[in-house]
Amino acid sequence: MGGYENGDSPAAAAWEGGVILGVDGGTTSTVCVCLPAAMPPPEAPGSVAVLSRAIAGCSNRNSVGENAALETLEQVMMQALTTANTDRSAVVAVCLSVSGVNHPSDQQRMLDWICNLFPGNAKFYVENDAVAALASGTMGKLHGCVLIAGTGSIAYGVTEDGKVARAAGAGPVLGDWGSGYGIAAQALTAVIKAHDGRGPQTNLTRDIIRKLEISSPDELIGWAYADPSWARIAALVPVVVSAAEDGDKVANTILHDAVQELAESVVAVVRRLTLCGEDGKDQFPLVLVGGVLEGNKKWDISGEVIKCISKVFPGVCPIRPEL
Repeated sequence: MGGYENGDSPAAAAWEGGVILGVDGGTTSTVCVCLPAAMPPPEAPGSVAVLSRAIAGCSNRNSVGENAALETLEQVMMQALTTANTDRSAVVAVCLSVSGVNHPSDQQRMLDWICNLFPGNAKFYVENDAVAALASGTMGKLHGCVLIAGTGSIAYGVTEDGKVARAAGAGPVLGDWGSGYGIAAQALTAVIKAHDGRGPQTNLTRDIIRKLEISSPDELIGWAYADPSWARIAALVPVVVSAAEDGDKVANTILHDAVQELAESVVAVVRRLTLCGEDGKDQFPLVLVGGVLEGNKKWDISGEVIKCISKVFPGVCPIRPEL
């Protein structure tokens, strides 16, 4: 979302009507924006009058634990309010869109927590971060499909009449293989296999050792388990992409596999919801979000994903949200 920041907006005069907090909670970072409640519906993301914006770390409870996740969420909301020169008494609504919210019980626990944080008549909404990601590309209309590929990955879809479906998004243990974590974890595994003599030699060995400033693959074991953060592993994705661009076969195989996983997640959601119509040719929006899908590198992951999906559903309409 674009617009004004840190209280410099003309919308500052509308604070008397209260403020709205919108939180996008991810596994790598968490962002909170503070908006004037009295603003008219925006015509484009860039026209939203943002009073303030705050950024903190991971708020995925499955990655860092529930207490740490809630601490991060509270921190980022209080920081946004402070920067906007207001406080929690001015909050009329909060929307939390957070990765790791996968079940009604997850939503209820978070609702119970936030009701205590903002006592009064404020309204609260708790959703998976995929809901906000979809809305970011459709100007709030919840229809179509979104693919998130950042530290984790998920495909999430909504029909015109409100039916929903998702694929992936179950975390690294249960197979978010097209995610940043999945890509990097496979690269680390390839280095260990090459070192053992169980797999082909790869330039990933040299590149990852250089990136991590260690002396040999033997040190990868200690490095990998020293910190359980998923984002720390996923940060190695640029190394994999660079190796693939330089022609490394192992790195290229890892990225091709990731493309297939991401495309299959979208195809599964679209089929379940018949977003493509009965004949499979109707147009539908596909919002693409996340670091793995950003940029127009020589090895264009998002472009390859779209190619794969288009072979099945030619009506796919990719959207890369304005940020």
